Amino acid sequence: MYYPGFLDTIAQFIIPIIVILIVFRTIVGALRGAQRRSGTVSDTYQGIFYIIQQQHVGVIERLGKFHTIVNPGFHVRIPIVDRVRDVSLMTEDEHITFDAKTEDNVTIELDVSVQYHVDYQTPDGSGIYRSLYTLTDPVVQMGDYFADALRSQIPSRKLDEVFTEKDAIATAIDDIVSAKMQAYGYIIVTTLITSIKLPVDVQQSMNRIIASKNDLESAKNEAEAERQKTVIAAAAKAEAMEKEGEGIANQRIAIARGIRESIDTIQGAELDSEEANHLFEYTQWIGMMEEFAKKGSSTVVLPGEFSSQDTVLRDMLVTGREPEGGAPTQ
Repeated sequence: MYYPGFLDTIAQFIIPIIVILIVFRTIVGALRGAQRRSGTVSDTYQGIFYIIQQQHVGVIERLGKFHTIVNPGFHVRIPIVDRVRDVSLMTEDEHITFDAKTEDNVTIELDVSVQYHVDYQTPDGSGIYRSLYTLTDPVVQMGDYFADALRSQIPSRKLDEVFTEKDAIATAIDDIVSAKMQAYGYIIVTTLITSIKLPVDVQQSMNRIIASKNDLESAKNEAEAERQKTVIAAAAKAEAMEKEGEGIANQRIAIARGIRESIDTIQGAELDSEEANHLFEYTQWIGMMEEFAKKGSSTVVLPGEFSSQDTVLRDMLVTGREPEGGAPTQ
């Protein structure tokens, strides 16, 4: 039995519900699709409506063929016919580790940080097209290029040069890889060598070498300081002796001048030469005895007689030959 009124009533309720469910599913699918991103290219959007986020673009494939590129915002697609692929334009940061051997046969491990993004500056969008359709895994390809570039740079340098020329090596490999990756629609922003790791035994050996060099430099500095002290002390002593010699020479000149003046004075007192000499010797002897007496208690050997000049020496010799406890020998 046919009930037209009943079926019409059901259709009036079911059709709006179905439409609401389809719209709701489409909106939810668009929102979820906007959040499903892993790397540069995300999963495709499902549903009629979809949203492209800021710093992203959507690549429309119609019936499996590239159709166009859409910018951020709200969009509508033809179900089944259109496929939307999200492409991120933000700069990505990838850390890659490489092993390489230096010219002096030391195997080192280098940590390289690479910042890159899709080439979106081409006016016709060809960079975005190439990034999506020319490489299956751009990170793996980029890592292979960097490994090849590094292994052409490191073996030509010794270990010390790798450390000192780290920035030059990073610039060189950046130039090599940038030209190759741009052909695939990717721009290398910068390349940094963030770490250079050495084997444990090599690192310990280098520490010992550095410590030995520091000890040697310290010993050289100490020896140089001692040498300088010795040279300065010797120069000071030589200068002092020179001044002392000049003082003694001046003193002797003054003494000689005084003796000459004394002799001239004595000879001017109407004495002959021999009497003048005896008088001068006597005055010198008296002066010497005065200076000697100032030094305290001492033994003085006096001549037996003052008439002869050789009595002092003779009496000293006689006293030296005198036996202990006895009288002097004759």
